[in-house]
Amino acid sequence: MRRREFIELLFLAATGWPRAASAQTSPRISRIALLMPYGEGETLDSIRSAFEQSLRDLGWIDGRNVRIEYRLAGGDFGRLRSFAKEAVKLQPDVIVALNTPLVAAVLDETRSIPVVFGLVSDPVGSGFAQSYARPGGNATGFAYGGSGLASKWLELLKEISPAIARVAILFNPDAAPGGGAYYLHPIEAAAPSFAITPIAAPVRNPGEIARVIAGLEGQPPSGLIVTADYFVSSQKELIITLAARHRVAAIYSWREIGGGLMSYSLGEPLAPQLAAYVDRILKGAKPTELPVQEPTKFKLVINLRTAKALGLDVPPSLLARADEVIE
Repeated sequence: MRRREFIELLFLAATGWPRAASAQTSPRISRIALLMPYGEGETLDSIRSAFEQSLRDLGWIDGRNVRIEYRLAGGDFGRLRSFAKEAVKLQPDVIVALNTPLVAAVLDETRSIPVVFGLVSDPVGSGFAQSYARPGGNATGFAYGGSGLASKWLELLKEISPAIARVAILFNPDAAPGGGAYYLHPIEAAAPSFAITPIAAPVRNPGEIARVIAGLEGQPPSGLIVTADYFVSSQKELIITLAARHRVAAIYSWREIGGGLMSYSLGEPLAPQLAAYVDRILKGAKPTELPVQEPTKFKLVINLRTAKALGLDVPPSLLARADEVIE
């Protein structure tokens, strides 16, 4: 062996380069920031577990080739903007945000980091996307449901409680799409055909919720539509309790109604859909290439125990259409 070649070998041995074990660079760990309006609890655990499992099915394992950073608002509307700032400072590969105010806060902070949203009622009207087919910016995702959902809530409520003559529409104008108009206006338009007087019920705190529901007790029989917005959803246990106390027939915009009367909401699991879009973005797709998708299935849940407590006889035709009956 020549002296020069021998010296080169000594140098490579001393520096440890190249060695088979270290020549392969560690795989890059992608980062996902997931912002949710919930606090710790069953709902959060269910969503987190389903999302992580959906990612694993696609080859993304938290702690191995991806890291998921969670931020939980816990029902505190005032924390949304700070969470959005935190998420952007992490410089993740993608941000997942689950409701209209969270998405709005994130997009105020970044127009470059890809954003996948869910549980957003009006993504185009809210300015998150230019259209469903061509989002046009850094955000895309899954809509909660069109404004036609509002008139369906009214129809179902009248069907289960034919005697109701007035219905309050519960929403927080600071959190609801269009300040509440997105769902309120279709209900107001449909109400005369059901011989119902609609009552706009904007609320911003638990005390206002209590006053609205207490005011519905008595004659003529009244109903309550609990719309899909961040604040109202965070108060669901209070609303269900008060509706039972004041004997108000209520329909809810979420599936987990507990002791509530009925709900009509998304019928498809959201986590696999979110994970599928995250997977495509992590593999190089741009949000503008992924259309905003609307739900195609809805789920009707009826609680017969609550109906009985309210003195309501659920029509057999309505029971036959229910996806879940609580007995």
